[in-house]
Amino acid sequence: MQKPLIILTGPTAVGKTETSIELAKAVNGEIISADSIQIYRHMDIGSAKITKEEMRGVPHHLIDELNPDEEFNVVVFQKLAHRAMEQIYQNGRIPVLTGGTGFYIQSVLYGIDFDKTQSDASYREELTQFAEVYGAQALHNRLREVDEEAAQAIHPNNIRRTIRALEYYHQTGEKISNHNEEQRKKTSPYRFAYFILERDRSILYQRIDLRVEQMLEKGLLQEVEKLLSMGYNRTLVSMQGLGYKEAAAYLSGEITYEQMEETIKQSTRHFAKRQLTWFRREPETEWIRMEDYPDTRHLTKALIKRLEEKQILIKE
Repeated sequence: MQKPLIILTGPTAVGKTETSIELAKAVNGEIISADSIQIYRHMDIGSAKITKEEMRGVPHHLIDELNPDEEFNVVVFQKLAHRAMEQIYQNGRIPVLTGGTGFYIQSVLYGIDFDKTQSDASYREELTQFAEVYGAQALHNRLREVDEEAAQAIHPNNIRRTIRALEYYHQTGEKISNHNEEQRKKTSPYRFAYFILERDRSILYQRIDLRVEQMLEKGLLQEVEKLLSMGYNRTLVSMQGLGYKEAAAYLSGEITYEQMEETIKQSTRHFAKRQLTWFRREPETEWIRMEDYPDTRHLTKALIKRLEEKQILIKE
């Protein structure tokens, strides 16, 4: 019989954390974080990392596992997530995969195979140097020439993913977008429910703006200052995360405080739009409008009902 898996995702600031805690407590679950920044130690405020108090006793995995200068990508995530899932199943519990990084979720849900190509350090270094000299947009234009669909899916500022797509084409002669589409057609080895939380766009943007203001009040600048003083260079992948990049630019005198705050808000809103675009492409998902429920308790009851109907939870 297929093992059960619950996915609870949605755009940033939609309300995943509180809902995931309530759901995990109700189903005897443990949470696996599908977030690209919360994996790092010392990066708490800018990543909106859940606190010990907020966890309310629910075990969490893939939080505070790496230092900011350690490599973390979808391949590493997949490996760590599978390891955590094995442990959760051994504990007799259900994994609840939650977070906003859709590609990470997809890699686990469908067991995407990343072994087709080996890393080509020399070519990657060539592309990295090209980006440093000519800029991220010029690198992205190179990708657009060989894989238009991948270029549309990858933001020009995401140099790491742009390089990965170009590297894949260089090694295989195939478009990474075609590879990803093939992988997306795979059937999942799990008995799963894939819930996507959503809110009215204007409400979501208000929540994003408020979150950014609260991050700054809680000490985002001091957190970034500390990271820099610890020797974590602002060019690290981790330091390119939303909020961190802009805070580092402010601290170096490149932008004003007002520019920093507005850029973080705007970049986060754009990020939320890209997340929603990704999730709309995913098959076998259920969209949950947060406004349809008066509180988290009622929402959790509705999710449990769906889990029972899909036989992911067996009603006693």
